[in-house]
Formats: sequence, structure tokens, C-alpha cells
Amino acid sequence: MKWFLSFLVFSIASLTATQTPQDALKRLQQGNHRFATEKLLHPDRTHERRLSLTEGQSPFAVVVTCSDSRVVPEVIFDEGLGDLFVIRVAGNIIGSTELESVIYAVDHLNPSIIVVMGHESCGAVDAVVQNHDQDIPVIASFIEPSVKKAKSMGKTDLLKSSVEFNALNMRKVLLNSGTIHKKVHAESLAVHGAYYNLQTGAVDFLTP
Repeated sequence: MKWFLSFLVFSIASLTATQTPQDALKRLQQGNHRFATEKLLHPDRTHERRLSLTEGQSPFAVVVTCSDSRVVPEVIFDEGLGDLFVIRVAGNIIGSTELESVIYAVDHLNPSIIVVMGHESCGAVDAVVQNHDQDIPVIASFIEPSVKKAKSMGKTDLLKSSVEFNALNMRKVLLNSGTIHKKVHAESLAVHGAYYNLQTGAVDFLTP
């Protein structure tokens, strides 16, 4: 059994950023399933892995998500050192700084997938929903269109719908980048919106 688990860990660690977007999505889904079912492998967290990354990095995925302390991509997707290029900001918004961070990763690190992940009970989005966003005017300005859309559609779960729309709206921001669009068009890169459920630990990938 120990040999088999070691083999699985080695297999995950040996995957590179040259995998297809479909393979990258499957890898994230499988890792999240392990997390949600408490069958974690904790890959790529060894001394050898750490040393191997001193010369550079090659993350297979970029994840833009919230700064919320409960939302940690490396844990949620059961990945390790050097696997994910993570940008975290309240409300998982994508302004100029976040966009340039993603573009840097796409240009220099060759990831196969980008995920914009919102989450259950997001405080930043809820502040906009409740009109309590006076202290976060810049962040709120990015989130407001999604909240207005959810309200106009009469969604019963206004917060959840607003979080989902916000993730998909930020996905559109990424797709408007020439650098990202070019790679998506060439089918070497995929961009997804996602929603993380705090209670179950499961990540739902959203349909645009």
C-alpha cells in the first residue's frame, strides 16, 4: 500500500505544464475530490521537490481566488510546491495588477488552465449585496455588475448567484486579454470560473 501511494504521489508530481487543458482540469477535479473526501495525497511537498524548484517553476494552473483564510487552493486541490500559480485578493476581482500577474504567468510559465474561483459566504461580495461596501470602493466597483445582474434576475440565493456571476465576469476580463485569448484560441489554455463550497469542500466549475 505504501508503495502504491508513493507511486501515485510520484505520478502527480511528474505531470508538467505541457499537459492539455482538459488534463489540467481533470487533475484539479481529482485533487479536489481527494480533499473533499479526506483522501489527501499531499503531493510535491518533499525536501527533494523543494530543491528541484530552486532553478525555476512550471505550475500547470493559475488560480485567482479570494484572500479568505478558508480558501487555500493548494489545499483545496491537493497540490504542492510549484504546482499552482496563485493570485489572492478579496472578492477574487481582477484589476490591472491581478491581470498583469496572470499575463506574466501565461507568458513565462506556460500553464494549461486558469481558474477564477469564488466561494460560499464571500464577505466582499456580501458587502456589496448588503450595501455595506463603503470601505472597499475599488473592490466593490468590480463586484457591483454581478450583484446587479443577480438582483435583476430575481435569484433566490442572491449571495451565491452574485459570487458565481462575479467569477464568470472576471473570467471574461481574462479572455479580453490578447495574450490569454491567443492561447485559448490555440487550445493550449483554458479559462474557467468556479465556486468553492465551504461546507462540503467541493469545487463546482461553472458554465459560462
